Amino acid sequence: MAHERSPPPEIRSPDERGAAEDAAEAEEEEEVFDDAFDIPHKNAPPERLRRWRQAALVLNASRRFRYTLDLKKEEEKEIIRRKIRSHAQVIRAAFLFKEAGQKDIREAYSGINVATASRSFPIELEKLTTLNRDHDSVLLQEVGGVKGLSALLKSNLEKGVSPNEDELLQRRDVYGENTYPRKKRKSILLFIFEACQDLTLVILMVAAAISLTLGMTTEGVDEGWYDGGSIFLAVFLVILVTAISDYRQSLQFRHLNEEKQNIQVEVVRGGKRFGASIFDLVVGDVVPLKIGDQVPADGVLISGHSLAIDESSMTGESKIVHKDQKAPFLMSGCKVADGYGSMLVTGVGTNTEWGQLMANLSEDNGEETPLQVRLNGVATFIGLVGLSVAGAVLIVLWIRYFTGHTENPDGTTQFVAGTTGVKTGFMGAIRILTIAVTIVVVAVPEGLPLAVTLTLAYSMKKMMRDKALVRRLSSCETMGSATTICSDKTGTLTLNKMTVVEAYFAGTKLDPCTDVSQMSDSAASLIIEGIAQNTTGTVFLPEDGGAAELTGSPTEKAILSWGLKIGMDFHDVRTKSLVIHVFPFNSEKKRGAVAVQSDDDVHIHWKGAAEIVLSSCKSWLSVDGSVQPMSAEKHDEYKKSIENMAMNSLRCVAFAYCTCDIEMIPKEDIANWKLPEDDLTLLGIVGIKDPCRPGVRDAVRLCTTAGVKVRMVTGDNIETAKAIALECGILDANGVISEPVVIEGKVFREMSESARGDAADKIIVMGRSSPNDKLLLVQALKRKGHVVAVTGDGTNDAPALHEADIGLSMGISGTEVAKESSDIIILDDDFTSVVKVVRWGRSVYANIQKFIQFQLTVNVAALVINVVAAVSSGDVPLNAVELLWVNLIMDTLGALALATEPPTDNLMKRNPVGRRHGTSCNKYHVEKLALYQVAILLIFDFAGVRVLRLQNESRYNSERIKNTFIFNTFVFCQIFNEFNARKPEEKNVFKGVTKNHLFMGIIGITTVFQILIIQFLGKFFKTVRLDWRLWLVSVAIGLVSWPLAYLGKFIPVPVRPLQDYFKPRCCRRPSRRGARAKRNTEANASRPYFGH
Repeated sequence: MAHERSPPPEIRSPDERGAAEDAAEAEEEEEVFDDAFDIPHKNAPPERLRRWRQAALVLNASRRFRYTLDLKKEEEKEIIRRKIRSHAQVIRAAFLFKEAGQKDIREAYSGINVATASRSFPIELEKLTTLNRDHDSVLLQEVGGVKGLSALLKSNLEKGVSPNEDELLQRRDVYGENTYPRKKRKSILLFIFEACQDLTLVILMVAAAISLTLGMTTEGVDEGWYDGGSIFLAVFLVILVTAISDYRQSLQFRHLNEEKQNIQVEVVRGGKRFGASIFDLVVGDVVPLKIGDQVPADGVLISGHSLAIDESSMTGESKIVHKDQKAPFLMSGCKVADGYGSMLVTGVGTNTEWGQLMANLSEDNGEETPLQVRLNGVATFIGLVGLSVAGAVLIVLWIRYFTGHTENPDGTTQFVAGTTGVKTGFMGAIRILTIAVTIVVVAVPEGLPLAVTLTLAYSMKKMMRDKALVRRLSSCETMGSATTICSDKTGTLTLNKMTVVEAYFAGTKLDPCTDVSQMSDSAASLIIEGIAQNTTGTVFLPEDGGAAELTGSPTEKAILSWGLKIGMDFHDVRTKSLVIHVFPFNSEKKRGAVAVQSDDDVHIHWKGAAEIVLSSCKSWLSVDGSVQPMSAEKHDEYKKSIENMAMNSLRCVAFAYCTCDIEMIPKEDIANWKLPEDDLTLLGIVGIKDPCRPGVRDAVRLCTTAGVKVRMVTGDNIETAKAIALECGILDANGVISEPVVIEGKVFREMSESARGDAADKIIVMGRSSPNDKLLLVQALKRKGHVVAVTGDGTNDAPALHEADIGLSMGISGTEVAKESSDIIILDDDFTSVVKVVRWGRSVYANIQKFIQFQLTVNVAALVINVVAAVSSGDVPLNAVELLWVNLIMDTLGALALATEPPTDNLMKRNPVGRRHGTSCNKYHVEKLALYQVAILLIFDFAGVRVLRLQNESRYNSERIKNTFIFNTFVFCQIFNEFNARKPEEKNVFKGVTKNHLFMGIIGITTVFQILIIQFLGKFFKTVRLDWRLWLVSVAIGLVSWPLAYLGKFIPVPVRPLQDYFKPRCCRRPSRRGARAKRNTEANASRPYFGH
């Protein structure tokens, strides 16, 4: 039967993919949620993003929305994209109507200027840019085609340019670098300016300015500046610490963005192929291309086989364009959809359309995460409560003040109508306003959503050290909820260092596997021809006679290495025959072929999965080179040898060939020639060993303990997959090892949707799977309520990576298409790194929960204390400057201390959140700690003079001592509570505390500053020095937080998320499609909540 080539996969650009998903989302949305602070973790439509911004209570928009997607700029980006794409298409359309003879070919077309021909490169940059932009094949022919162009660029089509650094530098000077201008990073001054834009801080500064002016007018410069000056100083300190923290985050994000853009490509220089950064390419370089690669620069095709390019990223049209000598021009930024080839680089950097596009879109505008948005909702709720409280306090204090019910510390009335001066009365009113505004500063937790950004920035930086590059922020959160990981085998669970250890050729097992002495010359030459010609790898022999250097995939390198050991002369074999057509290896068919012609013979060489190639063979090659018919006994013998190798964890690859008459080769349109694939002659089979990675078994065991099920999905033989799964600990040798626990992709594919859903939960190993089988498994698992993480490296894995909750691509073996579709790139391709990502994902949630516990305790305590005191006595124990210091501890410093805790082993002893359960903070006992603080401090506020035995002091001194003591005790309660927040679910909160240097540093700095404030900065903070007894009592009261929190962990708490108390009910329309409604319900259930 004629071979049917499967069409190349359609690879959409992220923009086009996002637009399609947005349309599908709008079309299929069956439920309308009234809660604006719920967004999907992937591909949230702009309307949902715009909605939560409008619903959020924000005091400083420039800071709060800094790391969220700038919707206005996104619209501007799309306009720029359309302009550049339209420009490219219009120019090409215009040139189709021009005739070649209208110009001076020598000057205008070839760009060879006689006057400059003696310079380094005869062809000028301007003319080369015109050649790239216009894609005019007439121009290319006039300069002598690709060969003539390479001569003008002083390059060699086989060996590339010289690797000499001076020559490379000269090329960069003449033709530019393969980079584009990036926006300058923001200076620290800009972050200070943004921090100043907080509405409450602006009001405080205005109030401080008024207080400063009136104070110096009434009390003189020496004494009158303290009130206003102290507020200015406190506000400046808050602004400075906030700006420094934000600046450090921005540097981390900038570094990570640069890592994302640094694509690694292969380049040929001096005849040697090696990896290089995309930024290092120069004009004249020869770059090999294979399926899944991104075209790294503008260029011209040198040679290629079935090369298909997806140009949607440049043209906006989802159309695969086939490249050959008639259409040889390649555009930077496009993706290789099928086939392979090599290109000559003719344009780099901003001299390409892709470079111009990226130069205009170079700014990364951030991305909001579901957790960040939900915490905006929490902050909005608490902020509204805080605003209401502050408003009530302001009204009550003003009424009491102007009606003469507010007294000074010495017992005199502060305001007497008709007696108190206007300035004094106004000063009193301003003082009350500053207190109310400062309550708002403390009450509105601006730092709550920003703590997510802080912990994500910290986690992303640390994950880079653990060999994981985060492409999408939300994936850090989602990974902590993963319930199952669908992992590849090759390179992820195994080392991807392959060697041929067994070989069956000419009907016999070779022992050792490199001994071909028994085979005839004709048989050996056929095998060697198949190895050398049917490969995408290369062999480089150094001139100094050193060891051969191999390139290509690990499987290709293993086979080429074995070929060299059996006497293959790679370059000699390739020159003796001509490749006339190639069918690239196909992950669906699991095989690839090449047609080669030598003299009057045409051989079709096939290579691929052993049992699949064997099924197409009707004969086999014997030791003497004769072709023998494939009897049933011989077929079973080969099949048994394949099974034996597979059970020894070997990857089995078979070689086969057939002859073809020259008359059967099409004279025209050879690109569509279907290579014969049925009547093949089996040459032999090799068994390739790929050892398991060290540490994988422990990593799998850790996942199992953490409630994360590991599944292996591989294209390898089912027996090989089973053997590796047993070796890695994915399969239990004492458990059931039959369908559907171990299943072939074909069997799963042919099931009905309901049957697939039932089988999906049970599947542990899937062998001989195609990328589409992986996609079906992901969809089935998601329908069952799982949060699915998937690893992938090939172009065809892109749909599964995109569909999964978390797509994990491989940094070494992964294609650019796979990486672009993924959320996280595993830089070392190691499964243990995947498990580290799970730890960090759980750490993100844990750190945010710690910060919430800490911040809500301070919020509740500060609000209640000030409200009760204001209503009852007309004054508040915590003044504006003191509250600003508390806000600094609670907000920026608290976030730094708690949101940067590294993950602990205890995190991997819990079950994952999954889709059906919320992450609640019920065990954190915020209300118990806050109630304790409120009760103690209100006792001291109302009866402090008697309890602290201050009756012998004057009323003025006793009030100041009492208020200072309350302030000091309140701060120490927060310092000790910060330890409780570190380990909200563990009884030993001190475990590993000394290893977190940042936490200890912040605790130390806070304590030292508190001592300085009380003992030396009394005039600024309106405090007095405390004696050692009061210091001990303050510390002791704070210390009680530890045993109180410890005992609280033994008390069961009813599980009810905090958001349930204030979250609007969902208004649902009847679902038009039951399945869709079910998915939405599960997605809604998966959203983590932060209860009290």
